[in-house]
Amino acid sequence: MSIFSKNQIKKVVVNADNHGYKPDVVPFKQGKPAQLKFIPSDNMGCMNEIVSKDLGFDHKLDGQKEVVVDIPTDHAGTYNYACGMDMFHGKIVVK
Repeated sequence: MSIFSKNQIKKVVVNADNHGYKPDVVPFKQGKPAQLKFIPSDNMGCMNEIVSKDLGFDHKLDGQKEVVVDIPTDHAGTYNYACGMDMFHGKIVVK
């Protein structure tokens, strides 16, 4: 059995035409390793950057490759992220 089978892995499609992040709220279970994959689309606009002050990440999307972010799940809470211009928003909920 792979160690990856124990991880929580969720995908978020990033598309400015479809009003941002789909889904825009991503739940994770507390205490289990978690990753969030941001899947870019053709129309990125200001969404070519993903920033979370809550989780301390800032990643560029090139429109081609997905970006994988490790999500800490040791504490329950709601963590926000947004595009580089703070126009489109998403949430990660750990419970």
